[in-house]
Amino acid sequence: MKASEIRELSKTDIEKKIKELKEELFNLRFQHAINQLDNPIRLKHVRKDIARAMTILRERELREKSE
Repeated sequence: MKASEIRELSKTDIEKKIKELKEELFNLRFQHAINQLDNPIRLKHVRKDIARAMTILRERELREKSE
């Protein structure tokens, strides 16, 4: 997911997306632990998507405080 796509979402939608991504990351880690993970690179992509969404959420919080 690109940052521009995340920026178009509302705050509640971003929070929902972060929750979904964290659940997906948990499932991927579980699959990796039992050697059933087909695409290990997906772990990296999901972690980066979580970080991207959290960064945009934090930017909005800081912007709201400064206004």
